[in-house]
Amino acid sequence: MERVEAEAAIVGGGIAGCATALYLARRNVPVVLLEKGFAGAQASGVNFGGVRRQGRHLAELPLAERARAIWPRLAEVVGDACEYAVTGHLKLAMSDAELAELDDYARAAKPCGLDLEVMGGDAARRRFPWLGEAIAGASWCPGDGSANPRLVGPAFTRAARGAGAEVREQAEAVAFDHDGAHFTIVTENGLEVRARRLVNAAGAWGGEIAAAFGEPVPIAAVAPQMVVTEPGPCFIAPVLGMCGAGIYLRQIPRGNVVFGGGHGVADTGASRSYVLPEATLATGALALRIIPRLAGLHIIRVWTGIEGEMPDAIPVIGPSRTTQGLFHAFGFSGHGFQLGPVMGEILGELVLNGETESPIDAFDIGRFAGAGCRG
Repeated sequence: MERVEAEAAIVGGGIAGCATALYLARRNVPVVLLEKGFAGAQASGVNFGGVRRQGRHLAELPLAERARAIWPRLAEVVGDACEYAVTGHLKLAMSDAELAELDDYARAAKPCGLDLEVMGGDAARRRFPWLGEAIAGASWCPGDGSANPRLVGPAFTRAARGAGAEVREQAEAVAFDHDGAHFTIVTENGLEVRARRLVNAAGAWGGEIAAAFGEPVPIAAVAPQMVVTEPGPCFIAPVLGMCGAGIYLRQIPRGNVVFGGGHGVADTGASRSYVLPEATLATGALALRIIPRLAGLHIIRVWTGIEGEMPDAIPVIGPSRTTQGLFHAFGFSGHGFQLGPVMGEILGELVLNGETESPIDAFDIGRFAGAGCRG
């Protein structure tokens, strides 16, 4: 068996895990990252790519604001801008009740530093004339945008390796132990890692690691579905979302329209997910209701990936309640992409100092004390 010693071990090669490895390696901390498949290949690489603050749980907004400072500097941080663009984010309402919901959120978010403009349906169509008559109103956040998730994860992986982090792919962690001073992690392919600190950034599998240390949580594995069309005329500048998360949509500069909605089938045991055609058809029909001009575009690809979802739709972030030196960051519930880069700073601070400058009490794993796993 191959044995490796490190100051910190990270399980999970998504953006959060790789950003943490990068943060630590750049501070000359010996770090080993273990990824069961390929880094950035699950939720970090197959998501919609929205880089947004609008619509987040209020507790996430300080983290999202801190992340916002990193995204424009991606080329400096990881050597690639990853197609990051500030296009604005338009969240749509399909009823007066949903429009009232957008208005309530705008008022609640303003003290958190997020200024949103809420408008009725006619005003929204005047500004964005491609919107359909089904739209009852919208909320506009000009500072949000998007990036290419297929580029961001690999860029953080390369940067972490370049900084000196040891990134082991196809190295599934299957056994964990803690002797009071050190963690021992054994992988399926015969690697043993010994480290003083352990970061659980394992996404949909993060609940399994938490349970191994006596902290079961009610995490569910879901498979958000995505669709891309053939290129068409470019006319949609902002990223779109919707109350109730019925659809999220954007058009890339090449003219392809990327949109998502509904769920496929997630098989965490096989690390595979499967698209359901009926979900694709339902989301496509909704896309035509909100933007009739999309009629006639052909769908050229569909895909999905595995994401961890918490019952309160916010992640678990912070130190373990049972095990000194263990830190969690998982269960981002479909909206962890924008937060991924800042998780490296937050988790790195926790590993090095035992605390972080960002407020994370709302994400404490202790809120699920006594809860069981739900698959």
